[in-house]
Amino acid sequence: MKPKKIWANIGVKDLQRTTGFYTALGFKSNGDSKELTSFIFGNDDFIIHFFVEERFKNDVNGKIADLNQGSEVIFSLSATSKEEVNKYAEEVKKAGGSIYAAPQVFEKGYTFGFSDPDGHKFNVLYWPGMT
Repeated sequence: MKPKKIWANIGVKDLQRTTGFYTALGFKSNGDSKELTSFIFGNDDFIIHFFVEERFKNDVNGKIADLNQGSEVIFSLSATSKEEVNKYAEEVKKAGGSIYAAPQVFEKGYTFGFSDPDGHKFNVLYWPGMT
């Protein structure tokens, strides 16, 4: 296989809340509909489609992860400095996200972790020399 692009599809309870959260964090919209809101992440234009849970359940032909019981994936976002990591942590709090790992030193880098309003996990990492 040699796909040209990769993106993620995940389920959410409330499209309006999800749209508001990611818009408040400054991510670029990739469009929306009655069943989907979509955002672009990073310089490589990684796309995450957030589908209403019922549509997502139908698409996977089964149950979806209960994020109150565990995690499905952690999306990692790069930062350019420790200060930017701290700034992002404050922005996440203001937008209604939950911090599950406070800003901290991690090996040679600096990171924090957050969950969006539906419990999808992200970490933000500054790593010296990472582009």
